[in-house]
Amino acid sequence: MIYFDNSSTTKPFREVIESFSKVSSEFFGNPSSLHGLGAQSEKLLSQARDQMAKLLHVQKNEIYFTSGGTESNNIAIKGTALKHKGRGKHLITTEIEHPSVRESMEQLSELGFRVTYVPVDANGVVKVEDIEKAICHDTILVSVMHVNNEIGSVQPIKEIGQLLNQYSKILFHVDYVQGVGKVPLNIHESQIDLCTISGHKFHGLKGTGVLYVREGVRISSLITGGGQEWKLRSGTENVAGMVAMAKALRLTFLEQEKNLNRMVNIRDFLRNKLEMIEGVMIHTPITHSAPHILNFSIKGFKAEVFVHALEEMHVFVSTTSACSSKKQKASNTLLAMGIPEEDALSAIRISLSYENTLDEAEQFIKAVNEAVSRLRKVMN
Repeated sequence: MIYFDNSSTTKPFREVIESFSKVSSEFFGNPSSLHGLGAQSEKLLSQARDQMAKLLHVQKNEIYFTSGGTESNNIAIKGTALKHKGRGKHLITTEIEHPSVRESMEQLSELGFRVTYVPVDANGVVKVEDIEKAICHDTILVSVMHVNNEIGSVQPIKEIGQLLNQYSKILFHVDYVQGVGKVPLNIHESQIDLCTISGHKFHGLKGTGVLYVREGVRISSLITGGGQEWKLRSGTENVAGMVAMAKALRLTFLEQEKNLNRMVNIRDFLRNKLEMIEGVMIHTPITHSAPHILNFSIKGFKAEVFVHALEEMHVFVSTTSACSSKKQKASNTLLAMGIPEEDALSAIRISLSYENTLDEAEQFIKAVNEAVSRLRKVMN
């Protein structure tokens, strides 16, 4: 099996599963309980929070545990809007955001907020000056993803943060889900107020995530009840999942140090070989792109047909974002870049992990050539 769909989800590290199992079976107490089992769980949760903070180079009290990227994005965007609607109802984002950001904005627009969707260029990169042009007297939030989940374009987060630092009433939210562990991001230097990560994107478990909230920033809670996570996100904490996520992030950063160059070489090999195939168009930009994502189309083929053709050879890739792949609609990201709808409908995404090898890449290219040949015979 060749698994090239790591932007959808990654295979958990063995050590991560072992950690989850141990904590679940031996330290199963509720962290809010007064007895000893609860105290043990609370201590483990605190240690996981401390480790996440150190790995991300932020403060421990700035780490809020959630169920993943979607929840973190919802809390960041809706929590900001609800808390600060008295000083403004204008929000800014881009045309290429993840559905959890875009649909949060759409929901807020139904509640009377105004949303500006800033365009991107042909490489899928937003211009800082376009963000600046969109700012109004009542803007309260700018939300921009770090790495696009479909084509891998890297946004100028630090430059946007420096711009927004001039506006004291505007909070800056960054969806860091696809970038963490692959493309470095200094949260403090980038003047980020709110930042989202998701455990299952770096070999942790599904249902685990973090929302970074800069010290001093106040947003409203969307889930109330027991007052956990400093009253921002109530609900009994997933202690085992958070301990496992902290371990996954530590191991991923070790892999990044050792194997980032190999990942880049594999991506470049795939790009060069795909460009040799008749009808292939590469959508991922050459510069300002992440090392693990490569998006391409093969003219004349529907994406879902090609995905299933590869699957028959035990090769797994995806079409658009995993959250949208079953809708069989053209990618918003590719359309925003000016890609014709017909080509956007045939787009395939390869996404790598540090466990992938050059041998797998070579086998993948053989599989693509075989699938192209077979499907063209059927079409003719």
